[in-house]
Amino acid sequence: MMMSWQAAALLLLGGSTVLLFMGIPVAFTFLAVNLIGASLYLGGAVGIEQIVRNSVVAVSSFSLTPIPLFVLMGEILFHTGLALKVIEGIERLISQVPGRLAVVAVVAGTVFSAISGSTIATTAMLGSLMLPVMLSRGYNPVMATGPIMAIGAVDMLIPPSALTVLLGSLSGISISKLLIGGVVPGLILSVAFVGYIVVRVLLNPKLAPAAKIEERHGWAKYELLVLYVIPLISIFVVVVGAMSGGLATPTESAALGAIATMALAAGYRVLTIKALMTALKGTMIISAMILFIILGATTFSQILSFSGATEGIVSAILGHGLSPGMILAGMLLLLIFLGVFVDQVSMMLITLPVFMPIVQRLDLDLVWFGVLYLICMQLGLLLPPHGLLLMTMRGVAPPQVTMGDIFRAVVPYIIMSLLLLGLIVLVPAVATWLPALLG
Repeated sequence: MMMSWQAAALLLLGGSTVLLFMGIPVAFTFLAVNLIGASLYLGGAVGIEQIVRNSVVAVSSFSLTPIPLFVLMGEILFHTGLALKVIEGIERLISQVPGRLAVVAVVAGTVFSAISGSTIATTAMLGSLMLPVMLSRGYNPVMATGPIMAIGAVDMLIPPSALTVLLGSLSGISISKLLIGGVVPGLILSVAFVGYIVVRVLLNPKLAPAAKIEERHGWAKYELLVLYVIPLISIFVVVVGAMSGGLATPTESAALGAIATMALAAGYRVLTIKALMTALKGTMIISAMILFIILGATTFSQILSFSGATEGIVSAILGHGLSPGMILAGMLLLLIFLGVFVDQVSMMLITLPVFMPIVQRLDLDLVWFGVLYLICMQLGLLLPPHGLLLMTMRGVAPPQVTMGDIFRAVVPYIIMSLLLLGLIVLVPAVATWLPALLG
């Protein structure tokens, strides 16, 4: 059965989008669309057999191996209690500054981003540990919740990041360069967040009342920094250094990071059987969910291409004579719009089969586009009303924190992320300089 590319695009892209908006799980959405598409465009029963073969190839891809390893690093960090030591070490280091606990949350979240592959875990942990303390010291709920959600989203930009590996695998962009490309934008956001908190509290001290802190001097001040924070940050150096120096592939670097994390936990005598099994169970659940979703990704892209929809959409867009800048702006706006309604994996599965041929035809820098894509996905984590980190914060926040507080809290951080997106569009070197330097 033959159909026009417009009808194929409406059926495949429109059908998958409608199902996702209806709340159907991502994996089942693309399984259903793939079955229909295979029947129409891949020859019925023969097409169904092709789906099975594609599924085996997709989940056995060596490039996806870093995902469970990066997730495992974060799970061990959180379930062994090492994360608490990192927070305490950073808190001792930061003296009396406006909005001190909010600043500690941002700095601690940045450190966690460098040794954890899970945005949700970072937000949930900081929310459950630091939010009650800030509220008890009189912090406004908006000032208390905003930094925690914002820095949780930055976790996606700073390696190790499971979603970055997934984006690189699905898009064909170099995974190692994409991981390294997110470092500078991630650090820029972290510094901007700290600057905003300090200035905002200076202008309105009631948002975060100053509290008397126990001053430590000498070794007591730096003890936890030396014993816990620096050794854990060294894992980030190992992972990024091995990749950028060409000493190891992303998979091998992820394995080094996982081994180093377990070795440090064992050295601190906190890697108990219970903690290890809990970490492995969490890793298995998250990884299985991601890999199950990937089952449908390859087949979906192939059906979209074989039906003529991909070529039709790309030719229609490029045939309008729009400048590359206008086309790029349209793609980024669409990603931000989708981020309001669907999760990050769904965004990738819906848009990458169409976006990547356009990017390649326009001869845009792939790493630059990949980092822009990551920032749009990061925005999706924070955009009301369905941002994943907003829901995570609602789950760990005490009852006095309303959804209105949470929505208002993320607005300034969304604005800062949009400004960073604009900066990278105008100055691509912000994203491409470090990968080029280290590559």
